[in-house]
Amino acid sequence: MPAVSSRGRGRRTISEPNMVPFIDVMLVLLIIFMVTAPLITPSVIDLPSVGSAAKQPDMVIQVIVGKDDGLELKTKDGSDAVSLDTLAKAVRQAQSSAPPNAAAVVISADKTVQYERVVKVMDTLQRAGIARIGLSVQLAP
Repeated sequence: MPAVSSRGRGRRTISEPNMVPFIDVMLVLLIIFMVTAPLITPSVIDLPSVGSAAKQPDMVIQVIVGKDDGLELKTKDGSDAVSLDTLAKAVRQAQSSAPPNAAAVVISADKTVQYERVVKVMDTLQRAGIARIGLSVQLAP
C-alpha cells in the first residue's frame, strides 16, 4: 500500500518505484551467467600455417615495390625495372617460359611503402588474369 502524506489540505499518495523485483531478476540473471560461463567451450579456429602448400611453385616471379614506389621485376634470369602500366605484360612474358600455372607471383614491399600501392600492384595483376599471386612476409626473429 502506498504511503500517504498529509500536508496541508488533502491526502496525496507518494508513488515510489519498487526495486525488489528488479533486484531479484538481476540476481537470477547473474546466477545463470555464473553457472553457464564455465560450460561454454571456446571455439577453435584452424589457421593456415606458413609453408603449408601442397606443392611449391616451379618458378617464382618476384615483384618488388621499392621505397620510391618504383617497381622491380625479379626472375631467375635477373631483375628489370618496370612501371605499373607494363607490369602485367612483363609478368606474362616471364611466365611464358614456365608451364601454365606453374609460376607464382610474389609481391614484396618495403615496410615504409603505403599499403595502397601494394594493393594497386595486386589489382593490376589480378585484372590481367594472372593466377597464383601472393604476398611476401618476413617473420620477425
